[in-house]
Parts: sequence; C-alpha cells; structure tokens
Amino acid sequence: MDAFQIIGGRPLDGEVRVAGAKNAALPIMAASILADGPVRVSGVPDLLDVRTLAQLLTGLGVWVRRDGAGSLCLDNVDPTRVIADANLVQKMRASFCVLGPLLARRGRAVVPLPGGCEIGDRPIDLHLSGLAALGVEISIRRGHVIATAGRLTGATVLMSGPRGPTVTGTMNVLSAATLARGETLIVGAAVEPEVVDLGMFLNTIGARIEGLGTTLIRVQGVEQLGGGQHTIIPDRIEAATLLMAAAITGGSVTVRGARADHMTEVLSALSAMGVEIKTVGERITANARVRPRSISLVADPYPRVPTDVQSQFTALTSVALGRSRIADRVFPERFAHVAELCRLGARIRRSRDGAIVEGVSGLIGASVTATDLRASAALVLAGLAAAGTTTVRHVYHLDRGYQGLEKKMTQLGAKIERVTLVPSDEARSAALANK
Repeated sequence: MDAFQIIGGRPLDGEVRVAGAKNAALPIMAASILADGPVRVSGVPDLLDVRTLAQLLTGLGVWVRRDGAGSLCLDNVDPTRVIADANLVQKMRASFCVLGPLLARRGRAVVPLPGGCEIGDRPIDLHLSGLAALGVEISIRRGHVIATAGRLTGATVLMSGPRGPTVTGTMNVLSAATLARGETLIVGAAVEPEVVDLGMFLNTIGARIEGLGTTLIRVQGVEQLGGGQHTIIPDRIEAATLLMAAAITGGSVTVRGARADHMTEVLSALSAMGVEIKTVGERITANARVRPRSISLVADPYPRVPTDVQSQFTALTSVALGRSRIADRVFPERFAHVAELCRLGARIRRSRDGAIVEGVSGLIGASVTATDLRASAALVLAGLAAAGTTTVRHVYHLDRGYQGLEKKMTQLGAKIERVTLVPSDEARSAALANK
C-alpha cells in the first residue's frame, strides 16, 4: 500500500503549473460517446480516475489512446456496446456520466449505480427524472440502471434539489439533450466551470447550446455530432490546494496556468485569513509569511467555496489564530478528515452543521489514514506544516484526483516521499495511530 512520508515544518516556495481539471475531463471523455468522428482532448491529467474511465469507455466500444503531448484521442469503433462494467463504475461516481450519452447515441444503457468516495449521500434521482423527461424508460434492477429510449424529445427539466443544483446530473442531461428532437430547457442547472467546459466541448463538435454558466440552459437538438478538438480548463481544486500549501507552511507559491475567475470565493477566503493573493494573467501567487487568521466558511455550490476544498480549509484553519467555523451544505457529512487531523494535534470538534476549529500554534507528525480524495489532500497539507514525520496512508485516494502531487510539492521545497508499506509497516502505523 502506497503512503506519503512527509518531514514537515518547511515553508514552500516557488512556482508550479496546475494540471487540467479532472472534474471537466471525465464528463467530456464520457460525452465522446456522442461523437460521429474522432475527438482529441488536450490537457487531460494522467490520473487514476482518468485511466479507470478510459477502461470503461474501451469496454463500451470507444477507442482511447493517450499521446505524448498530454492529450487523449477517442473514437467510437463499436456502437453496439451499452453495458458498463460494474467494477469500474463502482470505483468512481463520475463514470455515471456515460448514461446520458449512451441513451442519446445508442438508445440503451445498462449502468451500475455509481460508487466513489464515501463522503455522504449523493442521490441520482435528478439524473433519472431528467432523462425520463426526455423520453427515457428507466428501471433499477439488482443495483443497475436499465434504460431504453428511441429518439429523445426535448422537454423542460429541473436540475436543482434540496442541496442545490446537481453537477453530474446537469452534465448527464445536457449531453443527452444535444441529440434530442426539439428544444430542451434545463432549469436550475449547475453553473460550475466544469459544466461550462462540457458545454463548450459539445458545441465544438456540433451541439447548439446557449446559457452556459447560468441556471437556465437552452439546448436545440441536432441530428448528429461530429468530431473535434478541445482543451480542458485548469483544475481549480488543485490550484486551491497548492495555494493553501503555501498558506499552511508560511511560504510563497505561484500557481501557473490557473483561472482566478474560477476561484473568486476561494481567493477571497484566503485573503480574509491574511494570505496575500496576487494575480497576473494565469499566474496566482499566495504569500503567507504570517500565521493565518481564523475564518467562518461555508462550502456551497459554485460560485461559492466548493465542497472539494472544504477539507483543505479545515486543515489550514487548524493552525490559524483563533476559532474558525466550517460548514458544508453540499455534503454535510464530509468530515471524516477531522479525526485524522486531530491525530496530528489539531483541536477540532464536530458541530451540528460542520466543525469548530480552535487553531493551535503547531501540529505534530503522526501516522494518519486518508479516507477519501480531498481528505487525502487535507492530511498532506497538515503533514507539510507538522513538526517531525507524518505518514499519510492510503494515498491511492489522492491519486484519483492529483497528478504527481508529491513531485509538485517537492519542486516547491517539501520533504515528501512516496513509499510502499508492507503489511508489518501497516500494522505498526495503525498501532501507533491508535495510541
């Protein structure tokens, strides 16, 4: 089992480039099922999730190849395949985005209920009701969604629920609606940059979509979509994580290739904590030579602070001056990282709607276990700030969403190494963690 060993207490300094956005790349890869010609997508990060989806698409008759320039080439070679591999779908939730494209392009889909990180309840009812509104017949049997459709028909579809708009649901319906007969109105659509990027890709290959980036998306269905080229937007979550690495270690880090306009609330929150933020073009610099201040922060749908950086902010506030309050309205149960941060000396207690963090002057290295993708990042940040050695186990979670994070941290001056723990090391680490 891979782990990170981190010798903390070193300010990070330097410049590093952010990768393409995983959360944009995956639905765009899935949407390639819609294309009648070859598709080339640039800037796709080399991640475990990307490789998993590539395997899934291969099983669905899509030829997938990565070239040396960091691009993926995709082409439909067998449109008869409609059954998604259960083992692969259950590894990550984003693979459920093949449902809409399969139905629109091939008329049938058998897709297992999605898996992924254990971060709380993530229902798919809006996905299914949205597709049903377009004329899909759906049943659920033995943990699989079994769906059939003729030519889809445009309709008015609601994509917002009790916790706000569904991002992957909007993506599924948006993809399906491109080939539907007539007009589809997606009401209460998610406005995340990754949804916009998917829509831009679809327009590139011949879709007719208006209103991207607003809560009302209008889609005029077309007879077919062709091939084309597209470049993925930068990963705003990775960029935020790298900037917070500067903040938690008292360093100065510049992230190249980032989009400040996708991170307005994150940058505002860092500024409120006393981090000096400077943006020049596609460069964002976080300069944090003083101890950060406490903050009250709520993770909400875009354009607010995303749930995917809530864990990292919790780690950052653990060394801030004063008491911070952290809430997550998207996934209120997404606080498994709290117990692990406390092993490093953080003083955090769960509240009814989140966590209350009493900042400490320093953290102490220990053995901790990553429980999900973003919790992994939070533990790495805490380990960078902690005195002594921190071992972060189960970093396969991290590999799902960060390309070579330890290499980028090393480039910035961190002492971080990927190691393989043998079973005896695992047992010893667990015993030390439980003391």
